[in-house]
Amino acid sequence: MPHRVVVTGLGLVTPVGNDVESTWDALLAGRSGAGPITKFDASRLQVRFACEVKGFDAGRYMDRKEARRFDLFAQFALAAAHQAVTQAGLEGKFPAPERTGVIIGSGIGGMQTFEDNCSAYLTKGPDRVSPFFVPMFIPDIAAGLVSIRYGLKGPNFATVSACASSAHAIGESYELIKHGMADCMVTGGAEAAITGLTVAGFQNMKALSTRNDSPETASRPFDLGRDGFVLGDGGAVVVLESLEHAERRGVEILGEVLGYGLSADAHHMTQPAPEGEGAQRALRRCLEDGRIDVADVGYINAHGTSTPQGDIAETQAVKAVFGDHARKLVFGSTKSMTGHLLGGAGALEFTVSLLAIRCGIIPPTINQFTPDPECDLDCAPNHAVERELRVALSNSFGFGGHNVTLAVGRFER
Repeated sequence: MPHRVVVTGLGLVTPVGNDVESTWDALLAGRSGAGPITKFDASRLQVRFACEVKGFDAGRYMDRKEARRFDLFAQFALAAAHQAVTQAGLEGKFPAPERTGVIIGSGIGGMQTFEDNCSAYLTKGPDRVSPFFVPMFIPDIAAGLVSIRYGLKGPNFATVSACASSAHAIGESYELIKHGMADCMVTGGAEAAITGLTVAGFQNMKALSTRNDSPETASRPFDLGRDGFVLGDGGAVVVLESLEHAERRGVEILGEVLGYGLSADAHHMTQPAPEGEGAQRALRRCLEDGRIDVADVGYINAHGTSTPQGDIAETQAVKAVFGDHARKLVFGSTKSMTGHLLGGAGALEFTVSLLAIRCGIIPPTINQFTPDPECDLDCAPNHAVERELRVALSNSFGFGGHNVTLAVGRFER
């Protein structure tokens, strides 16, 4: 008999807040996290703004000397994990470490570490490359560090599937618990890819918005004037447990993971399949996995990156799968406020979907000025929407054609 999988802890470090409460408040208020880049001199770039994490203090979560040996993406992961583990009541007392695992996804890993050491190698020679370069850079190190921090000896690895990375991490953690291979998983994703090299790469492939004069309005999913996504940093981690494990501990259950669907476009390196065909299959598989009726879904947190083709393809996919019900649900994108956290986006948006169910309110899609007639579903334009929800879905799609849909629901005994 498959195990039910529940959520008992949440942790966030985002461009609009350094914890769950501040992030959620900002999203409901429709505040943008975008602004001029401050991490480095961006004057040579065409795109000079992003959604940076602001006021993050690694010292709250780890020794400062230790933090210098961790890339920023790993610091975000450790901070979010600390929040989630603490909320779950597991700080320092995991009941069965051998049956508790960690999966943390990252699309890129330690990009600033890579960039700094590449520069040192080219300008100063191989002796100036840090001995910590490799363990700081590799994308799996966040999962390893969280495992070491809490002594967790169960399944431990990273998922790397571009912008679907942390959605895959949560989905695979759900599967491990569901099928009895673990009792508890600490899972999510993190990214710190706002660097000169990353921005240059994305801008040159014409993927980023170029609204340097108005960063706060640059990310505008589903709006006719959208011109690309806004890069974001941050981390999101959740604690998942089997229902039996959570009940034995007597911990508050925040929600339940109901389904997981995944697919491949097998179409193009960066462009979605026509009519969102791959996304359609991920959505259908998620609904089938959770035995979810389309009428029970009240909210879909869209991948919604604010790219011209991507937003249309995802809208087409939702219409194809949900039929008439597509016009009765809210299909919104919080990337309008957080920007695109790449590998960290899926876990952040899964968390937002769960909070929407718990609070009975759906964050807005801001920057809706001129609706795109091809993106004509209700995106909660510019204002949060109060709505009682039983089930929400979260979509994540990555370069390479990776598609994931996660379903989360209100916990009902």
